[in-house]
Amino acid sequence: MSLILASFIPTARAAETIYVGGFGGSIQKVFEEKIIPAFEAKTGAKVVYVPGNSTDTLAKLAAQKGRQDISVALMDDGPMYVAIEQGLCAPLEDAGPVKELYPLAKMPGGKAAGFGLYATGLGYNTQVFARNGWKAPTSWLDLTDPKYKGKISIGSIPSYGMIALVMMARATGGDEDRIESGFKVMAEKVAPNVLAWESSPANMAKLLQTGEAPLVVWGNTRVQNVSDQGAPVAFVYPKEGALLGMVTACTVSGAPQPKLGQQFIQEILSPEAQTLLAKVGGFGPANRNVQLEPDAAKKVVYGPEQIKALVPVNWTTINLKRAEWTKRWNREVER
Repeated sequence: MSLILASFIPTARAAETIYVGGFGGSIQKVFEEKIIPAFEAKTGAKVVYVPGNSTDTLAKLAAQKGRQDISVALMDDGPMYVAIEQGLCAPLEDAGPVKELYPLAKMPGGKAAGFGLYATGLGYNTQVFARNGWKAPTSWLDLTDPKYKGKISIGSIPSYGMIALVMMARATGGDEDRIESGFKVMAEKVAPNVLAWESSPANMAKLLQTGEAPLVVWGNTRVQNVSDQGAPVAFVYPKEGALLGMVTACTVSGAPQPKLGQQFIQEILSPEAQTLLAKVGGFGPANRNVQLEPDAAKKVVYGPEQIKALVPVNWTTINLKRAEWTKRWNREVER
């Protein structure tokens, strides 16, 4: 065979490529440095990671419905519920690691799954509390205590404020469908104690670390990051429960490479990837078969007892009421 003829014969089939829309920051880092290379080595596929926040990824999927280029979407659980309701997610194969998930990590219709768990509760500066002779917080209702006047920080309504509103309603006999008591307590008893409605993670960390706002509504992973920097802070699971938070994944309906998309989600739910996400990303394993070393386990949501302390919320109702509640919040609470 001549060299000229040989040059026209392909030696290997071009690698299949899938696009994954996901988070930036530490999650992007662990995916690009650890999880994706392992998946590419196993499958021979090429993975292109497209970073963005959850609302951006959701908007992109909605805009491209029927002509998707993203095969796998990674989003927070709230936006993922919207994606499912809008028909943007395809059913996951009920096989392998999907069968090993905690029940709370399986989303409606089997169309998405949590691949990392976190809790939203109370964070506090242990040094400031000790100096003032205050006991550690134990309840969502501690936010109403007048001794914390000008000492609390909560995110605004698009972020942790929404969670505080719902959990305060639940702590006073209401829920997502009976939100009135939540607004009443937030406006009359919590708002006077708030120093800052702070949604910036960096600014919230500073307020908690310096003790300027020694009591905050925040996620356990956020509080742990501040603790890892040497600050005297701790996270509390309130007795009424800490809100369940998940980073979630779905294969996009009608997207190219559906088989590879399913395989990629199987990969991120595997014990190996779940362990990496716990150690590097700070997320509790959604796979109940994962065994973490003690140093890693104490920093994340882990084990049956902490799983039981997580309270799921009705994101369908929240998403339907979000615009109405936001207007009311701005009028009555964060004035």
